[in-house]
Amino acid sequence: MGGTGMENAKSKNKKESQTMEEKLNTLRAGVLGSNDGILTVVGVLFSVAVATTNQFTIFIAGLSDLLACAFSMASGEYASVSTQKDTEKSVVAKEKQLLKTDFDTDLRVVSDYYVDQGVSKETADKIAKDLMSKKPLETIVNVKYDLQLGHYMNPWNAAFSSLFSASAGGIFPLCAMTLSPIAFQWPATILAVCLSVGLTGYLSARLGNGLVKTAIIRNVIVGIITMIIHYSLGILLAA
Repeated sequence: MGGTGMENAKSKNKKESQTMEEKLNTLRAGVLGSNDGILTVVGVLFSVAVATTNQFTIFIAGLSDLLACAFSMASGEYASVSTQKDTEKSVVAKEKQLLKTDFDTDLRVVSDYYVDQGVSKETADKIAKDLMSKKPLETIVNVKYDLQLGHYMNPWNAAFSSLFSASAGGIFPLCAMTLSPIAFQWPATILAVCLSVGLTGYLSARLGNGLVKTAIIRNVIVGIITMIIHYSLGILLAA
């Protein structure tokens, strides 16, 4: 009974770990979607606002682009994650067949893996035999492909995360441009964009264990360049 309880606890902890990893992947997709929503919407807003001062026209153009960007991001994320999931399932099916037809080769692969990690050949052989006797499929897909058996990203989670985050990101420049007094709409929008892309840079760095300051500066520079390009384009088209 004690051994069964420990196994159940380990299984539960593993599932919780996988769930957390899935949540982090979904959050990363959300951060990227939010950043795209901000830059795409402000690009359209700047181009249109240079050509016309009609607030309703600017709002409709920005809103239309926000919705298009959100659904585009969602569909792209769904297709991407679905393809990744299908590929991983195909790999698992392939390895399941190889375990039946060429078990010894997979056994050597696992042993070589631990030798590369600094374990002696004799100990590596023992570890490989022990793991492959208990959880052969789980072991080989983890060693060969760095995959956890049964652990796949949910394409729907990624899609909805991108959908809502892209919409939320685009709201910042849209509200700043269309709700601010006309005299302040340009500086308000520039400030909103810089703050929001700085925030997405911060979040992406924290989630990816990257350099926070570098990510923030990079995102702000990209945001400023995006605004300059679309402002210039609007002037050319309005001329």
